[in-house]
Amino acid sequence: MSDGLYHERIVALAKGKAGAGRLAAPTATARRDNPLCGDRVTVELRLAPDGRIEEMAHQVRGCALCQASAAALTARMVGQPGVGIRALRAEIDGVLDGTAPGEGDFAAFAPVKDHKSRRDCVTLPFEAVRAAVEDAGF
Repeated sequence: MSDGLYHERIVALAKGKAGAGRLAAPTATARRDNPLCGDRVTVELRLAPDGRIEEMAHQVRGCALCQASAAALTARMVGQPGVGIRALRAEIDGVLDGTAPGEGDFAAFAPVKDHKSRRDCVTLPFEAVRAAVEDAGF
């Protein structure tokens, strides 16, 4: 394990498991898998009629980076329009490319820029949310 990659904030996000679990009545769901490392993310959303995310839950079977990413994303997505996932994906891509610092907990993923094979671990929850939102018609 790389100490630089799994620093204190990543471990805290992963252990905190913010948003982990299932929703009682989701209106959108999607699952994404990373066949290279075996990570799997399932997201459940409760969308308002206007597409705003009222609740989000995730189940992650994966590494600490994937768990931390799902937790950080949940904190940013709830209350936002579902289409906002596109801007958040662009923001995390900038962090992973080293071209943007990222806001809040997204900045914790900056060390991943030096580990290209681990970027998909971070972006997998973003892809699951994007798929759920688009499948719901937003």
